[in-house]
Amino acid sequence: MMLKIQEIREIIKLIDQSDIEEFSYEHEGSKVKLKKRTANVPVVQQQPIVQQPAAQPPVQAVVETSAPAPEKAEAKVEGTTNKENYLQIVSPMVGTFYQSPSPDSPAYVQVGSQVSADTVVCIVEAMKLFNEIEAELDGEIVEVLVKDGELVEYGQPLFLVKPR
Repeated sequence: MMLKIQEIREIIKLIDQSDIEEFSYEHEGSKVKLKKRTANVPVVQQQPIVQQPAAQPPVQAVVETSAPAPEKAEAKVEGTTNKENYLQIVSPMVGTFYQSPSPDSPAYVQVGSQVSADTVVCIVEAMKLFNEIEAELDGEIVEVLVKDGELVEYGQPLFLVKPR
């Protein structure tokens, strides 16, 4: 039996709170591998292992799964004078970024939109689950950093926000 998402999230929390840098789990041809990045951000990948003839090295198909929401969804942006006071809304998981609930619906937010902590700003699809992402801060959207349908990583900045 493959690990459930909730079990993976618990493992991520434990690893995040420990000195463990890398964790691997293999079962019935599936593999879960967790590594801490230099900024202590866990990365999760499930990899079904595909056996190939001996003449070729094994090929792995990568299926990425979600990680838990970061404790703080905001961080100061280092950079130019104009952007140094802006905060970021970051992706709490690996998945596909969508600006609207459906292709024929308007975007949740756009440049100039005012957001509060509970404002839904986008959807990130992970493993056929559509997760509504909330701003978790108050302010004005000043830049959308990713394109609709783009793959995003855990912790990747999605929006720049001018705080209120």
